Amino acid sequence: MDKNKLIDNLNEDLAGELGAIIQYLTYAAKTTGPYRPQLSQFFLAEVADEQLHAQFLANKIVALGGEPTTTARAVPAAATNREMLEAVLVAEQRATKDYTQRALEAEDFGDKGLVVQLEDIVRDESNHSEETERILRDWPL
Repeated sequence: MDKNKLIDNLNEDLAGELGAIIQYLTYAAKTTGPYRPQLSQFFLAEVADEQLHAQFLANKIVALGGEPTTTARAVPAAATNREMLEAVLVAEQRATKDYTQRALEAEDFGDKGLVVQLEDIVRDESNHSEETERILRDWPL
């Protein structure tokens, strides 16, 4: 794996984390209905994890000699609580897939510390996906 390509891919991941922070903050504000307190809290609780991921990525990109992006990935529009949860699920599943790939790239690059960190992030994102799936499981259509 070429270092510049790895930096580019980590920057794409960073854009995803910045987008996730915006997504969770926005969705927390937009929740409605009888489950608003729980959903709002669920969304806000995820911000801290995404923020830690973003900080790690920014630091690693600089350590590798790159410039961290300041542009967030676009946040999907969502009008209902269910649409917000579905959008979050798609984003978390993408993050899990992307970080799994990035860990393989880090292994190829020879950065074992990065591999371990990325695998930890895969665990976090997988947990986020599973929790969102559980919330959606019996959610009315």
